[in-house]
Amino acid sequence: MGITLETEAFVALQRAANGLMEDITRLLKGYGLSPAQFNALRILRGARPASLTCGEVGDRLITRGPDVTRLLERMEKGGLVSRVRGTEDRRVVRVTISERGLDLLAQLDEPVTELHRKQFSALRERRTASLVKLASALLASRTAPDASKM
Repeated sequence: MGITLETEAFVALQRAANGLMEDITRLLKGYGLSPAQFNALRILRGARPASLTCGEVGDRLITRGPDVTRLLERMEKGGLVSRVRGTEDRRVVRVTISERGLDLLAQLDEPVTELHRKQFSALRERRTASLVKLASALLASRTAPDASKM
């Protein structure tokens, strides 16, 4: 059986995503951040002035790792976020971005924007907009594989 168009599309998307992630990982490493930390900081900056629970941060991460708590603990040790245990429910931990985290994101805004411009320079604006729509449609139609059919 030959390779299907869907398989070709999957492989092409996977390779493109891996290449894009390698680029951003390299950039962020120069600032002492991982992509997950950068994503968490952007989520928290977007929530300002409100704080978010660890679970809310985890739900919004692009790449969901199993241990959001440990990620946020490392970020707190680095002074990028602050975590406060809830007063009504001590099991709930609320997280806010610190001034240091905000400053670091401000330093990254232009380099990240420039990187994304370079990454998508092969596509014109119209094709980039189409790519966004296509990727959104894929995400919206995504279903979990049926384990009984595997």
